[in-house]
Parts: sequence; C-alpha cells; structure tokens
Amino acid sequence: MKKELHPRYVEATVTCACGNVLKTRSTVKEMHINTCAACHPFFTGKAKHIDTEGRVARFQKRYGKAK
Repeated sequence: MKKELHPRYVEATVTCACGNVLKTRSTVKEMHINTCAACHPFFTGKAKHIDTEGRVARFQKRYGKAK
C-alpha cells in the first residue's frame, strides 16, 4: 500500500444504546449505534408479528368465501 493514501485502520469501540460494547477495527475510533444483535428483537427472539387480520381473511371478507 502507498503511504499517506489510505485511511488509518485502528481498533474501534462500538457502543449500543442498550449498553452493549463491541470491540472491532475500523477507520473510525468510536461509534454509537441504536440497536445491536444483543437488543434487536429479530436476534433476541422477541419479535412480534402485528398482523391482526391476515391477507387471506381480508380477501375472503372482501370477495366472499370460495364455493
């Protein structure tokens, strides 16, 4: 690599809003994020599906049930 051309790649600290701290390497020394794998509902298994009326039920309600 040519000197003085590329940004410095240093150890970085990533801090989540939930308090989780991750160590990685980046061109930015400190980062603050809103969600991480420790608090995101998809990764924690606490995701809720808010589908009160399904697509099939809406279709049947609108066009009537098949004979």
